[in-house]
Amino acid sequence: MASNPKLEQAYLAHRPRLLRFLAARGAGDAAEDLLQELWLRLARAADSEAAANLAYMMRAADRLMIDRYRARRQEALREQAWSEAQPGLAEDIAPSPDAERSIAARQHVTRVEQALAALGERPARIFRRHRIDGLAQRDIAAELGISISTVESDLRRAYRAVADLRRTLDEV
Repeated sequence: MASNPKLEQAYLAHRPRLLRFLAARGAGDAAEDLLQELWLRLARAADSEAAANLAYMMRAADRLMIDRYRARRQEALREQAWSEAQPGLAEDIAPSPDAERSIAARQHVTRVEQALAALGERPARIFRRHRIDGLAQRDIAAELGISISTVESDLRRAYRAVADLRRTLDEV
């Protein structure tokens, strides 16, 4: 990137105006960062004579804002698609649970861990690997060096223990 004094001088002269433009277009706190990105784009321009023009700089700043908008929109769409691909996850997560719910949830987790521990290390591990880590039963069997039917049997025992615990908690 060769230094072009005319471009540099024009950029510095129009910098406050470009900064106001970006802020007015919704850049907020990112206006300074976008202005730096604008300078990098201007410095790489094939025609530095044209890049030194205020209209060119404003158009480049506008394109930066459009790129930023598109990137944020794509990010939001990806987040939405991910959330929709995780059935039940959005309903299970409260934005900010109150203290009472947090304590109750911790107690519930502790009781589930105790119920699983009562079954033994292998069923508890199989349950965690399948339900929490998302591993397939076949992969768990290979990892532990046991048969798939043993994995299925241990999972049934773990599910039964969790279901019994849930019934107990519902009765309270």
